[in-house]
Order: sequence, then structure tokens, then C-alpha cells
Amino acid sequence: MRIWDVAAGYLNRQSLLGEHRELHGLHNIVTLGHRGYARHPETLRWVGRTPALGRRHALLAAEMQLRGYVDRTPLKRARPQAAWPDVFIDEPWMQFELLRGKYARRPHGRIPLPRTAHELWAQHKYSVLARDPSQYREFGRIVSRLRRGAALDDLARALVLALRQPPPRGTLTNAIEHMWGHVNRRATADETCAARRSCAVMFAVTQAVAVRESEPYLLASTALSELSVDVR
Repeated sequence: MRIWDVAAGYLNRQSLLGEHRELHGLHNIVTLGHRGYARHPETLRWVGRTPALGRRHALLAAEMQLRGYVDRTPLKRARPQAAWPDVFIDEPWMQFELLRGKYARRPHGRIPLPRTAHELWAQHKYSVLARDPSQYREFGRIVSRLRRGAALDDLARALVLALRQPPPRGTLTNAIEHMWGHVNRRATADETCAARRSCAVMFAVTQAVAVRESEPYLLASTALSELSVDVR
């Protein structure tokens, strides 16, 4: 049993759908008292954390939708503010290494597994910008000072924790407008017109154009799916 802490975009099809299935099993154990894996470390860290488990489900469902899958087993919508587990089974940087070994001869996820701190930061930029521009600038300063080949451990943990915070409306809109800037020149006239209607529509159009046009920066961004959990 495994509920990953890194963004769902890093998971390949098998891992993404597998975690979605296992999350439902874990949810039943935690909320309904099913015995199954009740004493498993993964189960124990989610006891009393069902709102956060619901939010992880929403993030998985958002990534599934981006890839064309339909979530036919929704959970009750999680509150934006949720108490997440305060322990990791494996630290986030180790989760990347586990996925790297797992995918050595298999298809990878939507987002390439990061090889450097600079790649890791680039993949999370818009997710952090959507939450706190000052934190975004601070992360940028920290990464710019890192030497080539620097370990990912502290940065990976800090980014996972940062993305657990729900984005405020204003900064979320700002990040989506930046993302739209990557694809607006390749959008059709109808798509451009639609994108002006609301933040939610602009994000949906940005997703659609990024996928259709294989826009490399956004396709390697955690924000391309995870922000849809909070955009309205």
C-alpha cells in the first residue's frame, strides 16, 4: 500500500491508477473501520487525516482527468485547509528515487523525474507562485545559489509542504495568467475569447492548448493539473 507525497504528475499510468485504487481502500479502512491493512504504517499516518486524504484523492482525480481518464468513484470534496500527515514513509527525494527505479524499463509519468534541483524547482514554479509570490522569490534565490549536483532532499521536502497549502484567489489567478501566456499565441480565436470569461475557463483552455500543442514547460509543470482542484 502506497500513497505518494510527490505530485501526481510524476506518476505513470499504472502508478496513478494504482494509487487511486489503494487510496479508496485506505479511506475505507480509516473511516469505516475495515481491518485490512489497519496497522500498516501508511494507514496509521492517515488516521485522523481524512480531509487531507480527500484532497490527495482530488489531486489524483485532477491528474487523471488531464490524461483523459474519468474518476468514477469520487470522494466527498475535501476542505482546502486540511491537516496532512506529519510524517513521511519515505522522504520526498527518496520517493523520486523509488519511482526512478520503478520506471527504469517502464513508461514514465507526465512530468520527468527531476535530475537536478533546478529541474525540480522549474517543475513546481507555478504551483508555488499560485500560493505565495514571496515564497516563490525565496525559493528562486535558494535554488540559484545551489551548486551543480546539489542534493534534492531539503528542496523536495519544502516543495511538497508548500503545495499542501491552498492557493489564495488572487495569487492563483496571477499564476494562471502567467501559464496562459505560454500558450495564448497558439490558441484559436474561440479559445482566446473563452479564456477571457473567467479564471476557471482560462485554466481549462490553458490545459487543453498545452496538451494539444505539447507545450513542454507546462506539460512538465505540477500546476497543470493540481491547480484545477482550487480554481473556480
